[in-house]
Amino acid sequence: MQPAYMSIICFLGVIGNSFVLCVFCLQKQRSSVADIYLGNLAAADLLMVSCLPFWVATILDRFNWKFGELMCQLINIVIGMNYYCSVMFLTLVSVDRYLVLTRPLTQGRKRRALWARGICFSIWIVGILLSFPAILFRSVQFFPHLGIDACYLAYPHDGWRLRYNVTVCTVGFLIPVPIVTFCSYNIVKVIRSSQKMRQGSRGSVERKAAYLVLVVLAVFILCWLPYQILIVLDTLDHYEVLSGCTWAYVLDIGNQLATYLGYSNSSLNPFLYVIVGKHFKQRAREVFRLMLCRRKQECGNNGYSSPNLNSTKQSETTKI
Repeated sequence: MQPAYMSIICFLGVIGNSFVLCVFCLQKQRSSVADIYLGNLAAADLLMVSCLPFWVATILDRFNWKFGELMCQLINIVIGMNYYCSVMFLTLVSVDRYLVLTRPLTQGRKRRALWARGICFSIWIVGILLSFPAILFRSVQFFPHLGIDACYLAYPHDGWRLRYNVTVCTVGFLIPVPIVTFCSYNIVKVIRSSQKMRQGSRGSVERKAAYLVLVVLAVFILCWLPYQILIVLDTLDHYEVLSGCTWAYVLDIGNQLATYLGYSNSSLNPFLYVIVGKHFKQRAREVFRLMLCRRKQECGNNGYSSPNLNSTKQSETTKI
């Protein structure tokens, strides 16, 4: 069951996020700040789902890791980094939409694309640093009673486990959720009350983009909230507030299910862009037409002889 589920996530995630990145990279118009953040989110999701085949192969081989210690560390750094980067990119997208809708005349330099790219670069660095325990404490260890070499996370003492739980809850929930909630509340408030936005074409585009951001945020919270709850329960179990063999079993199974649910978010986002993001669908059609026109031009150049080349180019230009 686990390998099949993870394989579906990987397949859909690779196709969907690659498609999103192609649209953002090949579109004619200049990328907005939100496009840069969503493009980086798609890149983080693509990296994460690309790592899942390693774990699929490992689970099928009864958790015997055959890819070496370096890959054990790198794969788990990327998977851990995905969560931190995703939540920070989504927080930035919600703040950006809030600024666009509530303070359209005070965007200033901070909303320029150059600033956005610099912020994204910083987030990637922070995500790597927060995932650094995967390098420090991940290793391939042999378990004689199981007869396997496992990619195993072994903290030197329980304090590190507690620090991980606190970091995940703080960076992944306690800090971003109030910011996202504040921005989302004001976005909904502006969408409902602004008559000017409903009438203007520019306002209509911004409203559609805001709807897309709200849906992406809601799905992200639904996918990762169970994992956050399990982290809190695991912390309570560490302090023996909750104890017993039954709780240990529930936490073990629940942590696996919550993790897989969180992974599925990386494959859902591209489909949300297509289903909810009308503006994104329009840009995807434009990119598809552009690629189709280029393909026709290449076929025309290769299929006609030199005397007919100029007339072919002229007719193709007229069609475009």
